Amino acid sequence: MFGNYLIGLREGLEASLVVCILVAYLVKTGNRAALRPVWLGIGIACSISLAFGALLTFGTQELTFEAQELLGGSLSIVSVALVTWMVFWMKKTARHLKSELQGKLDAALAMGTGALVATAFLAVGREGLETALFVWASVRASGEGSSAPLVGVLLGIATAIVLGWLFYRGALKINLSKFFTWTGGMLVVVAAGVLAYGVHDLQEAGFLGGLQDKAFDISGAIPQDSWYGVLLKGVFNFQPDPTVAQLVVWTLYLTAVLTVFLLPAGLRGAAKTPAAVK
Repeated sequence: MFGNYLIGLREGLEASLVVCILVAYLVKTGNRAALRPVWLGIGIACSISLAFGALLTFGTQELTFEAQELLGGSLSIVSVALVTWMVFWMKKTARHLKSELQGKLDAALAMGTGALVATAFLAVGREGLETALFVWASVRASGEGSSAPLVGVLLGIATAIVLGWLFYRGALKINLSKFFTWTGGMLVVVAAGVLAYGVHDLQEAGFLGGLQDKAFDISGAIPQDSWYGVLLKGVFNFQPDPTVAQLVVWTLYLTAVLTVFLLPAGLRGAAKTPAAVK
């Protein structure tokens, strides 16, 4: 549940900040008449995101088991790729997000109503589609047969909306760069579990081999139906009997991505310098 709460909070706060910036800029510049098309674009983005989530949830139920696992594994990997790109992009652009959005809004104001709708739709829609896909993949990976994952996501989104409103009212100020760095790091850990589960899905579909090659099996020490087993599964997508391929993918992804993500920007730039000189 915590992992899904984190997803809802992280993605929801990004969307809330985008909405706050768009609305505040229009109000500040005296363009209140442009608020209606902006809200229309936001509404369309939210509706499409919900429809996409519903399609993923209910549209795959008629598929064969192998087809479900193949689709689930493939989309899990795609969702991890999108989330990985998102956390790096947000860490890099958090400080400049406001000026970037305001520039796009100025251009849209000059072009007319349709451009305003499109600008708001694209700004919020990306977050919504990413959230729907990653939540779906994360819920599959957690394997919880309850409403806990959905409750976690909704609580995260609700928290994000409250924080966004406080930002808009000027009642809350935090270091967004540090916030997105910490939440991004935690999200990378969640994504590693989703990626490993995606590999397991592909193995069950017969697309990848090695399903019977277990790296270890500690099911006896950590039963999946115990409170701590459920906690580890819900937070980290922990599996007590992973295959060798799952363990290798999980380790390589987590080590490489988390190292690069937490590396100071100056060191990342210095690491690129030798290659640039050559």
